[in-house]
Amino acid sequence: MEKQDKIIAQIEIDKYLDATGMRCPIPVLRASKEIKAMESGEILKITASDSQAPRDFRDFCNASGHELLLNEERDGKYVIILKKG
Repeated sequence: MEKQDKIIAQIEIDKYLDATGMRCPIPVLRASKEIKAMESGEILKITASDSQAPRDFRDFCNASGHELLLNEERDGKYVIILKKG
C-alpha cells in the first residue's frame, strides 16, 4: 500500500461527489453546494476527470476557508478530499 493510500484509508469520508465527466466550473459548483449542507469538520471526497480540477479546488479552498487534505491524480482521474472549514 502506497503512503497516500494509507492516508486516505485513515480519513473518515462523510460525503462523496462523483464529478467525472463534468467540465470546469461544474465540479467546484457541485462541491460548493454539497459542502454548504455539511457540518464544519466533515470530509468531502471528490472524483473528477477535468484536468483543471486540481487547480480549481486548490483555489476554491483558499477562497472559502476549507482545508484541502488531498489533491492528486490517480489512473487518469483526480481525487480531491476537502475538510469543511
